[in-house]
Amino acid sequence: MDQTIYLLIITTLSILLLLVLVMKLKVHAFISLLLASTFVGLASGMPFLELIANLQKGMGDILGFITIVVGLGAILGKLLEVSGGAETLAHFIIKGFGEKRTTWALMLTGFIVSIPVFLDVGFIILIPLIYALTKKSGLSLLHYAIPLLAGMAVTHAFIPPTPGPVAVAEILNANLGWMIVFGVVVGLPCSIIAGPLFGNYISKRIFVPVPQHIEFAASKETPKKSDFMMIAFVITLPLVLILLSTTSGMLVSMDYFDADNFTINLLQFIGHPFMALTIATLIASYFLGFKKGFNAKQLLEFSDKALAPAGLIIVITGAGGMFKQILVESGAGEALAQVFIDYNVAPIVMAYVIAVVIRVIQGSATVAMVTAAGMISPVLMGMEYSEPMKALIGISIASGSCILSHVNDSGFWLVKKYLDISEKQTLQTWTVMETIISVSGFAIVMLLSLFIA
Repeated sequence: MDQTIYLLIITTLSILLLLVLVMKLKVHAFISLLLASTFVGLASGMPFLELIANLQKGMGDILGFITIVVGLGAILGKLLEVSGGAETLAHFIIKGFGEKRTTWALMLTGFIVSIPVFLDVGFIILIPLIYALTKKSGLSLLHYAIPLLAGMAVTHAFIPPTPGPVAVAEILNANLGWMIVFGVVVGLPCSIIAGPLFGNYISKRIFVPVPQHIEFAASKETPKKSDFMMIAFVITLPLVLILLSTTSGMLVSMDYFDADNFTINLLQFIGHPFMALTIATLIASYFLGFKKGFNAKQLLEFSDKALAPAGLIIVITGAGGMFKQILVESGAGEALAQVFIDYNVAPIVMAYVIAVVIRVIQGSATVAMVTAAGMISPVLMGMEYSEPMKALIGISIASGSCILSHVNDSGFWLVKKYLDISEKQTLQTWTVMETIISVSGFAIVMLLSLFIA
């Protein structure tokens, strides 16, 4: 049998093994990815000790970056959560947009809040606001919930420093600044289509009242404008610093500045994700922590709680790094690249397709993203792609990971529970909304790819 065909069969079987382990045998995604990586290594004839060394290298290479970024991002998000920052943002954004454009304000709120805060946490924090708006207006709960969810879902999948896109960027060796740029450029139109537009459509066809068990508390104290400005500053600061670093790097490559220019080096230092998130977290610790009356012990407890869910994402991402490394060293990645070349299949298309298949079958967007990135990364190594194009391929993977969220996805059950709707209604609303994000995101990615080398 031709070696290339054999390696492709091994790669295909490794994906099937991964899906069987996760879905049928209920093995944790981390262990499943480790076993799939080991299978590829052994089946390709890799010596035992070399296999172990490559597993360690794949894990170590990605965790050196992802652990710091995801850890700091999680702590930053926790501070926003406990300080009431999400509610403050929502209050002022809705006030600024006006009552008639509340759905657009909620979409934007979700889009911003989900940058540092995990989607499930952000949704749970803001769902009382959705209940209150629904009770006041008499409209379907979906009229307000879908725009909020759309904004959150897009940011959660598309824009660093949320874990998914950070992991994809690291595995693909894509520039984080470009990932942010394309995440926003692609994500905002997707949020609009899947949020206010779809929300307005579906809410007229499915009426969902406020759940009967919900009790409305007395009105809280009106947030201060200074709090809103500080929270907006804390959320956007790391993004701005990272983009400044990317821009300064571009200016050096275009010979506008020397590489040893002090100002350029300083911008690249403070704009590195490590420093950008450290600075933002320290500022948040003071203004959203100490200034809000929390003491050092409480802030330490918040950090511990924030890192618990982050740890799960970190190890899964690390396993994705192992899978990528084994595909590279075994030659399977090179075989996959040759197939793309022979059949003229663009990696940006295949990246989306792989993410879609894995997402639909096993449910986890994170597993879909790291697996698709792991398979596509070796392909990119053999081809000359610009930083913008690698980032665009990353957004293509993010788009694929959003599609058809159904009963094997925890997000499906979260939405069903808090909106108090049936499984059928959840499929008609949340699942369709996620699919709109995926398809529209991929369409915009393909359009942008026509203009990027």
